[in-house]
Amino acid sequence: MQTRLYTLRSNKVFELFVVSIILLSALVIGAKTYNMPAQLINFIGYLDLGITVFFLIEISIRFAGDPVKSRFFLNGWNLFDTIIVVVSLIPIEDSELALVGRLIRIFRVLRMVSVVPELRILLNSLIKALPQLGYVLMLMFIIFYIYAAVGTTFFSTINSVLWGDIAISMLTLFRVMTFEDWTDVMYEVMAVYGYAWVFFLSFIFLTTFAFLNMVIGIVVNVMENENAAERLAEGEPSMTDLRAELAEIKALLKHRDG
Repeated sequence: MQTRLYTLRSNKVFELFVVSIILLSALVIGAKTYNMPAQLINFIGYLDLGITVFFLIEISIRFAGDPVKSRFFLNGWNLFDTIIVVVSLIPIEDSELALVGRLIRIFRVLRMVSVVPELRILLNSLIKALPQLGYVLMLMFIIFYIYAAVGTTFFSTINSVLWGDIAISMLTLFRVMTFEDWTDVMYEVMAVYGYAWVFFLSFIFLTTFAFLNMVIGIVVNVMENENAAERLAEGEPSMTDLRAELAEIKALLKHRDG
C-alpha cells in the first residue's frame, strides 16, 4: 500500500490534478469577493468544503506514501501544508476568528509552491540569495542617500514638495528609478539647472540598470547551485563526477594502448 501511495504522489498526472484544485481554490477565494445570490454563495461554500476535504486526502496520501514518516514533518513545506489544511477544517466562520479562517484559505494558494518542485527551487533560491542581495541593497541605499542629499541641496528651492528634505528626496528618486513620470521631475529642474539631466541619467543608470543586472546575476547564480544540488540529491552525477569518470576512461585507454 505504501509503495502504491508513493507512486501515486510522485505521479505527474496526480501532481497536475492537485495543481488544478489549487487553482480552483484560488478562483473560489476570488469569487467570494463579489456580491452573489444566496444560492451561489451556498454552492461556493460547499465547493470550498470539498476542496478542503480533497486537500486533507492529498496530504494523507503524501504522509502515508512517505518512506520515512518520522521525517515528514521535518520538511518545512509539509508542515506548512498540514497547518493550512488542518486550520481550514476548523469551523470558525461564524466566530471571532472568521478573519483568520479567510486568511488561511487565501494562503492555500501558496500550496502551489510546495506541490511544484520548480517553484520550490525558485523560492529557495530567492531566500538563499537574500544575504547577498542585502549588500546590494546597502550599496543602493548609499547611492540613494548621496543623490538625495545633492537633490535636497540644489533642488529644494525649485520644488519643496519633491525635494524639501532628504527623506522626500529619496522618495522622489524612487519615483525616478521606477520611471513614474520621471521626465516631469527632470524637466522642472532643468528649467533652472540646464545640466540637471546628468544628475537624473547617471542616477537611473546606477540604480535601474546596474543594480538590476547585479540582482539578476546573484539570483541566477544561486538558482544554478540549487538546481545542481537538486540533481545531486536525485542521484544524477555532478560535473566533478563526470570529469573523474572521464579521466578514468582516458587512463584505461592509455594503459590499453601502451
